[in-house]
Amino acid sequence: MRKWYPALLVALTIALGIYAYPRLPDRVPAHWNVHGVVNRYTSRTFFLVPLPLFVLALWGLLRVLPRIDPWRENYPKFQGTYDLVVNCALTVIALADVAVVGRALGSPVPLDRVMPGVVGVLLVIIGNVMPRARPNFWFGIRTPWTLTNPRVWERTHRFAGYVFVLAGVVGILSAFVGASIAPRTVGIAAVAAALIMLIYSYFVWRQEISK
Repeated sequence: MRKWYPALLVALTIALGIYAYPRLPDRVPAHWNVHGVVNRYTSRTFFLVPLPLFVLALWGLLRVLPRIDPWRENYPKFQGTYDLVVNCALTVIALADVAVVGRALGSPVPLDRVMPGVVGVLLVIIGNVMPRARPNFWFGIRTPWTLTNPRVWERTHRFAGYVFVLAGVVGILSAFVGASIAPRTVGIAAVAAALIMLIYSYFVWRQEISK
């Protein structure tokens, strides 16, 4: 499934654009603030075209990156994990496209709740597979300390699994607690998780070299 799934997402976003184009007005909402209020409009062409192209370009980039990685021999060891995260990330973008287009078509999609919840689910999935990652330059917690010590990489990614799952749960719960705080909460949780892992990798490295 992992080979054809991204192509299916691209096809679905293009089909959605073709369906929505004649049904949208010349100017449509393009951006909402954290309270769900429209603060920018654009033409329906610029509204519908960029996101499918972005999904296609991102898919192509993520397929190429492992081939130019100096540690490309490690990818077969976690290829399933890499493909899963790529597919999940592309799914989030495609769902954002569906939600935004649906909102523009008049469907009462609560973007300020839906997207933080979806991002929270993505973080939970990433957290569950993060320990499987092997040293590489494109995927995972890539700090000077994890990239220079396999043991630091292993310990950091094992701990990162718990941190990202926790951040994801916070994001999911925030979508139910209140629309006004959900986007900020999931953003803060994601940034906090990244900072925690940066600091943690340094202290693990200090422990390892002290041995």
